[in-house]
Amino acid sequence: MDSTTMIAIVSIFTAGITTGVGCLGPAFGEGRAVSSALASLAQQPDAAATITRTLFVGLAMIESTAIYCFVVSMILIFANPFWGHVTAVAAAGGQ
Repeated sequence: MDSTTMIAIVSIFTAGITTGVGCLGPAFGEGRAVSSALASLAQQPDAAATITRTLFVGLAMIESTAIYCFVVSMILIFANPFWGHVTAVAAAGGQ
């Protein structure tokens, strides 16, 4: 197996792991945040506007983590920074 194939395999595997773990954590975090917000709304319905606004800001911050992981995985698949190095080494005869 040549080094270009190995880089491709490792990049695809890493992109899958990055997306899987990077989306699993925020999903649990968002579920816990919504659960806490609903419990707070049940206890203090008059503070619904403040709780809801804070909830949406928090959800946006949590979701940004999943988006960053998705961007990293897309870079690894489509714009891999290691391709140039591997092709240069392969062109030089593997030195």
